[in-house]
Amino acid sequence: MIDTMALLDRLRSIVGAGQVLTDAEDLPTYCTDGRGAAGGTPIAVARPASTQEVSELMRVAAQNGIRIVVQGGRTGLAGAGLASESDADLIVNLDRLSRHIDIDPVNRTATIDAGVRLSALNAAAAEHDLFFPIDLGADPSIGGMIAANTGGARLLRYGDVRANLMAIDMVRADADGTILSLGAPLWKNNTGLDLKQLLVGSGGSTGIVTRATVALQRRPALQITALIALRTPAAALTLLLALEEGFGTLLSAFEGMSALAMAAALSHVPGLRAPFAELPDYAVLVELTAGAAFDADLLEERLATILEPLMDGTDAPVIDVAIDHRDDLWAIRHAIPEGLRASGTVVGCDISLRRGDVMRFRDDMMQRLATETPVLKPHDFGHIGDGGLHYNLVWPTSAGAPDPVMIERARVLIFDAVVREYGGSFSAEHGVGPRNIAHYLRFVPADVRALAGAVQQLIAPVSLGRIDFGMTE
Repeated sequence: MIDTMALLDRLRSIVGAGQVLTDAEDLPTYCTDGRGAAGGTPIAVARPASTQEVSELMRVAAQNGIRIVVQGGRTGLAGAGLASESDADLIVNLDRLSRHIDIDPVNRTATIDAGVRLSALNAAAAEHDLFFPIDLGADPSIGGMIAANTGGARLLRYGDVRANLMAIDMVRADADGTILSLGAPLWKNNTGLDLKQLLVGSGGSTGIVTRATVALQRRPALQITALIALRTPAAALTLLLALEEGFGTLLSAFEGMSALAMAAALSHVPGLRAPFAELPDYAVLVELTAGAAFDADLLEERLATILEPLMDGTDAPVIDVAIDHRDDLWAIRHAIPEGLRASGTVVGCDISLRRGDVMRFRDDMMQRLATETPVLKPHDFGHIGDGGLHYNLVWPTSAGAPDPVMIERARVLIFDAVVREYGGSFSAEHGVGPRNIAHYLRFVPADVRALAGAVQQLIAPVSLGRIDFGMTE
């Protein structure tokens, strides 16, 4: 039996009396995530301000048999940062672990505390004409981005967090709260196993990242954004290959948007401008970025040259183009999640496929859902240049209360097709988390889960997070 009062007094002695939250009016902020979904009520929320304080919290948790749930910016979509509804959890929130942002402009790196927000990192980097190239609609903490291995809209050019992570400081989930430094601020470093990667994409289940060194990129001197209206969604692949051939690494984003997704954003989010007189069935947002050695007019002319044969003829694959040198077109793309939430209940499916399968999957799934779950309407969008697709469904507000049985049937139908028929992934970048653990059990072979669980137990012998990758049926 836990002596709760003694435990709380010990926590307060570590992080300060005002940084251990237990009151009913304080806790709700820490009990919801980026989808607005609620988790359980924790014993307390502790808010450390240093790696040493995190270590001491870990020791106390181990001594009392309490599970720690690590929480970053509360923008996650898989429930990994929320307390369980059935167990006594201690949330360790890293908001206060955000004092240090050290930019090395010569090395093109940033060393930051794990609680630093993406916007704060980019604001500091911008003073040196640099940026962290993981583009997201949300404003997560750096530690949370590492735990989820976020990719974002510019993965096509820059890769995900894993590809841009150089070093971390971490606290092990062991009885001593051992502090380790893994990696170094080096662009080339091949000194044995890259152990820091054991925390990337872990959902916070293998240790607590308290500081990180990440690679920065030069901010592009010029940016051209084009929203390209397609006659049919299938034309997206033809367009992608043509642009990659014509621009190579200057193509930094290739984002697909269905008509329903665009309409939701334009209808519900103020300040957006409709790019076309009539929305097409499908459109692709293309971004070209380059350094000062390139000429914007020449790039735009090159884009026109590539698109011209694709717009020639009555059945041409491209039917219209809107060009933007600012962020107006990006604003539509980033507003889609808000537009969907305003349209009804969102059923999120973060999936990935081989690039050549994305449009075939869309057509296939649209027909199946129309038969199996007709109330749910696909409002899909996403990073189709890298095979990522937010195949989100909306239960319209006009249809009344959502049917949880039908919603789960739709998710199973989608995930089964993605994994078993198309060889894709049911968790592209949002992570497994408690919300997807049942699907992890269905799709990941038992021997692979056993190995993952053994690694998890080795690095984190004390219970940490809400994800057990070694679970069996």
